[in-house]
Amino acid sequence: MRTKTFFIALILSISLILPYMVIANTDDDTASINKLDEISDEVLQMVKLHRYDEAQRILNYFSNQFVVATGGNQILTSDELRAVTASHNEAVQAAASINMNHEDRLQSVTKFRLVMDTVSTSNQPLWAEMKNPIMSVLGEVKGAAEMGDIDAFHQNFNSFLALYDIIYPSIKLDIDSERIQQLDTRIKYVDQYRTQVLEDEEDSMQELETLAADMEEIFEEITEDEADPSLWWVIISTGSIIILTLSYVGWRKYKGGKKKENNPES
Repeated sequence: MRTKTFFIALILSISLILPYMVIANTDDDTASINKLDEISDEVLQMVKLHRYDEAQRILNYFSNQFVVATGGNQILTSDELRAVTASHNEAVQAAASINMNHEDRLQSVTKFRLVMDTVSTSNQPLWAEMKNPIMSVLGEVKGAAEMGDIDAFHQNFNSFLALYDIIYPSIKLDIDSERIQQLDTRIKYVDQYRTQVLEDEEDSMQELETLAADMEEIFEEITEDEADPSLWWVIISTGSIIILTLSYVGWRKYKGGKKKENNPES
């Protein structure tokens, strides 16, 4: 009888304590992810200042903290784990590269920063704040197509691709995979058939209008909740980086393509 009473008391005690244990573990996981998110921002700030060695050191520290945070706990989904690992590896290569220019380093590290923010927040991710730059450059793409300005079309579309590449790992975590696949297909079509898009004005404008509408819907799917005020300086900083490098990166890629056309043997 005493044994039975003991087990009943034990079960009742566990049922009362367990919810608090779960909450405590959840809080610990959240704190760990938030800490990793803060570290990723430190990396971005160092690269902004051209302090690449310091960025490498912080990235190594991130790796150690990441192992500690995820070693015994499944605090990330498999998709999140892949995105963080891939973007971190790219950031490490960018920070350590001898030949990579500053703009390309910024692109890679910004991508990593946005992924960590997406993993750590459930509303108003930083990548959603890139709506204005990306929709603006798409507007320039459509304008160039309407005017038949080939150089401007290529330059602005390359700028769009550069920006889309930065936010791509993040939107894959937040948006339904089928929607992303449809968007990818449309972007690849415009990219692969640029000449035809420019030559067939009616169809090209329809294709570009649809692309812009798809991008608009992607941004609208993200919650309209107001961002934490403490994040606004990060949002502004990240947005400024992308806006400042956007045109340069797109123009450089376009000029590189033109150089290959003019020197096919090189």
